[in-house]
Amino acid sequence: MTATGPSRHDLLTIGRLAERSGLAASALRYYEKLGLIHATRTTGGQRRYTRATLRRVAFVRAAQRVGLSLDEAKVALDRLPELRAPTPAEWDGVARSWQSLIDDQIAELQRLKAKLTGCIGCGCLSLSRCTLYNAADRAAATGPGARYLLTRDPDTGPEPAPAEAHSCGAPDAP
Repeated sequence: MTATGPSRHDLLTIGRLAERSGLAASALRYYEKLGLIHATRTTGGQRRYTRATLRRVAFVRAAQRVGLSLDEAKVALDRLPELRAPTPAEWDGVARSWQSLIDDQIAELQRLKAKLTGCIGCGCLSLSRCTLYNAADRAAATGPGARYLLTRDPDTGPEPAPAEAHSCGAPDAP
């Protein structure tokens, strides 16, 4: 890298970045649209990425792997330098900010595991009493997705249990 910026030899095309990161070019363009990564443009309009972008992409993928959203990854990336490796203090700040998010994800997975174990282990075999059956699509009123399995919604917080939860005698989740 020169004092004026990276040399053309330090820049990666989108195809090379895709190859090195293991992501499709379309995913990289999406990451760019979200502001997770940034490219410069050649006079012909082609994208060029610094090598540091590989680190940012790896960071986003690690965030997703532990269950964090792209928005949560962006908040963390916005705290880190774009064109150089973060200092240990910068990494430590981001790691500390993720601790509670990761702890929340672990707790949510434990609640989901307990719900599934309770449902499988209850032995009721009754669709009229099963907490997951959702007769007449009653869960639609509470929002999209697997409402009876979800324990938290990123927009609204913890979800209340359905009224008929555990009516078949399955143990309550801890």
